[in-house]
Amino acid sequence: MTAIEQVRIGAGDLAAGDVELAPPSVADTSLVQIRTRAAGESIGRRPRVPRAVERLLGVVVLLGAWAIATSAGWISPNVIAGPDTVLTAGWDLLRDGTLGSALWVSVQRVWWGLLIGIPVGTTLAVFAGLSRVGEDLIDANVQMLRFVPIIGIESVLILSLGIGESLKITMIVLAVSFPVYINTYNAIRSIDPRWGELSDVVGLTRRQRLRRIVLPAALPGFLVGVRLAIAVAWLVLVFAEQVNASTGIGHLMIEAQGRFASDVVVVCLVVYAVLGLATDALVRFLDARLLRWQPGR
Repeated sequence: MTAIEQVRIGAGDLAAGDVELAPPSVADTSLVQIRTRAAGESIGRRPRVPRAVERLLGVVVLLGAWAIATSAGWISPNVIAGPDTVLTAGWDLLRDGTLGSALWVSVQRVWWGLLIGIPVGTTLAVFAGLSRVGEDLIDANVQMLRFVPIIGIESVLILSLGIGESLKITMIVLAVSFPVYINTYNAIRSIDPRWGELSDVVGLTRRQRLRRIVLPAALPGFLVGVRLAIAVAWLVLVFAEQVNASTGIGHLMIEAQGRFASDVVVVCLVVYAVLGLATDALVRFLDARLLRWQPGR
């Protein structure tokens, strides 16, 4: 098959205003050459770079700038250690088991905070979003409490719960429940009222309406709330592990800060960043699977 195909077009086939393919003096037909793509010929687009490589490009640039700044002396190693020093410190902590045990304790605290906080925020959002009485009783209190700094609530929690594990998990639960509640509540209140009218027409029960209308409509907002909650959980964990903690990433970082060990501090920050990125990627994966029915996905 050639790349040039010949097509005969009659002069009478052209509508008024079309481009003339031949002078008027030419008899009935004109020979027109149309460029076509031969079999196996590429379209000419540039090779597509994998999405994962594109996402890592910014990280590579940041690490390169960090290495250049520390090696050139623009950043003092007493403030931020260089990448090679941080890698060495991280490997030493991993080899002697310090980093592994601290990481396991921190992950458990975040896990329990998410496991309790997400259902709490979701339940409150459902009651407040579907019931006027629930909205009057719940929404005003949640909106008021979410503006209170979690560091200020910490003092009250210490007086009531002590300084044990329950304090740390409760702080994470409170911080996690607010973004889940806000996004899920707004998603429920934004449902088109015509869906409710349609459910009345077809005779859906309250449970069927919740499963077939409310749940699919609120799911995108709920997942956004979960993504925000995961980020908040790791941030609050840093403060929670500074209160009488004997282990954990936050305790390890505070201890290194007292010894002016900037390399260990940076190791802890990198661990926090990697853990946050990994958990966020998990939610993005669930988002892509659960919301395949949405346009543009």
